[in-house]
Amino acid sequence: MLTVIAYDICDDKRLHKIAKICEDYGVRVQFSVFECFLEELELEELWEKLLAEINPKEDRIVAYKIDARLAKEIKTAGTMVCSEKVICFLV
Repeated sequence: MLTVIAYDICDDKRLHKIAKICEDYGVRVQFSVFECFLEELELEELWEKLLAEINPKEDRIVAYKIDARLAKEIKTAGTMVCSEKVICFLV
């Protein structure tokens, strides 16, 4: 399942930790936004790691789960740097 992780982290040290965790699970598509193709257990693992790093009084993390049907309807435009883990298609 496609999961979009977005975050707003107030502290630079925590910000870098969160980004590093997300890099292990998906592809950065904006500065604080990652697209991750994850099974449910992988998402739970990622979520627990993220929760362990944030300060819930200052930071915010959101995970949007997108089913396969809706993922096919996502529209994108512009450039994107692709990693070797992901095949990128821009239309």
